[in-house]
Amino acid sequence: MNSERPFCLMPFIHYHVGNAGNVKACCVANIPYGNCNKQSFNEIWQDEAINKLRAKFKNGESDPRCAVCLKLEEAGGKSIRQETHERFSAFKAYEEKQQPVYFDIRFSNACNFACRTCWHGASSSWFTEAKPLKRSLGNTALLQNINDFENFIAENGEALLQAEEIYFAGGEPLMSEEHYTLLQYLIDNKHTKLRLRYNTNFSVLEFKGHQILNYWKQFDDVEILASIDAHQKLGEYIRKGFNWVKFVENREAIREFSHIKFKIAPTISVLSIANLPELYKTCLELDVIQKEDFYINILERPYYYNTKAIPAHIKDAIAKSFEKFYLWANENSIPLSVLKQFEECITYMQAEDLSKHWKAFLKETELFDKLREESSEDLKVLFEINNTNSNS
Repeated sequence: MNSERPFCLMPFIHYHVGNAGNVKACCVANIPYGNCNKQSFNEIWQDEAINKLRAKFKNGESDPRCAVCLKLEEAGGKSIRQETHERFSAFKAYEEKQQPVYFDIRFSNACNFACRTCWHGASSSWFTEAKPLKRSLGNTALLQNINDFENFIAENGEALLQAEEIYFAGGEPLMSEEHYTLLQYLIDNKHTKLRLRYNTNFSVLEFKGHQILNYWKQFDDVEILASIDAHQKLGEYIRKGFNWVKFVENREAIREFSHIKFKIAPTISVLSIANLPELYKTCLELDVIQKEDFYINILERPYYYNTKAIPAHIKDAIAKSFEKFYLWANENSIPLSVLKQFEECITYMQAEDLSKHWKAFLKETELFDKLREESSEDLKVLFEINNTNSNS
C-alpha cells in the first residue's frame, strides 16, 4: 500500500500513444490499454484494462509492470509517477474524470539523429545500422504509429480540446508533419492556453515550410526540454547528428519569446554522467540556460548504458568530481532543485552493482565506433576505457 491516493495518476488523466498506435499507461510501463488504429477513443478510455488499473491505484497499490518507476524511486531518483503527482497536484484526490487532460502522442519514429542510447523504434535514422545488426523494429526506416491522422483527430479531438498539457517526444517531434497539423487544429479551435511540452533534439526550427516559432507564439505556455547529453565534440559523439554550434544558434533564435521556457534535459547514461557538471556549467556560461533550467532523465535500459554498470573505481572518481561541482555550486548559488538532481544521479549510480554489463558497453562502443568511423578521446579519458578493458 502507498500513502498517495491514487498510487499513480496516469490512468485517470493521461493518454499515451506509442509504437504502432498502441495506447499504454505511460511511456515507460508496458501496460497496454488498446490500439488507436483499431479502436475508438471511448473504447480504450472506458475499457476493462484501464479500469482495472484505476481500481488498483485507487487502493494505493502498485502494479508489477510499474517496475521502472519503482526501481528508480528505490535508487533515489525521481520517477514519472512522482513527477506527475507534482505537476498535476490538483488531481491527487481524483476520483473520476470524463476525459484525459494530459496527452503524450508519438506520431512516428521520424528523427534526424541516431543517438547511441536510442533505437530504431524511436528514430528512423537508426534503420541503416539497425537492420544489418538485426535490431530493427520493422522493414522500413519510417514507422508510422498513427495510420489515419484525420480519423485520429475525429476520435480524439474533443478530448484534445480539453487538454491541459500535450507532451511531444520522439522520434523528433519537430520533424513530424502530424505535429504541425495538430497545433493548427488547436489554434483553429482556439485552444491555445494549454501547456505544450517538448522533448526535442532542438536541431530544426523549420520543417517542410513549417516555421515552428509561428506556431509557438500563438500559445500561452511552451516548455522545451532539449535533449543534449554533453557539449561540443562529446555531445556530437553521443548523439549522431547533433551540432553544438547549431544548437546554440537555435537557442538564440527563441530568446525573444518570454513565454517559451527552455531547459536542457540530458539523458543520464554511462556516456554522459562524468561530463554532466561541465555540461551544466558550460550552458550557464554561454547563457543557454538560467540556473534552474535543468531536467534529468535517468536511463535504465539497455543495462550496458545504465550508470549502475560502471565499475566501482570509476563510480568513485565520478562521485568525487561531483563533490567538487557541489563546492562550485554553493559558491555560485545554484538552486537546491538542481543540486538534488545531481545527487539523484550519484545515488542512482551507486545503488546497485551492474558492472557485469561493462564489457557489453565496451563492446557496443567499439562496434559503433567502427560502424560510424568515430572515436571520442574525451570518452576514453573520462572512463579509462583502454585501461579498464586491459584489466577486465
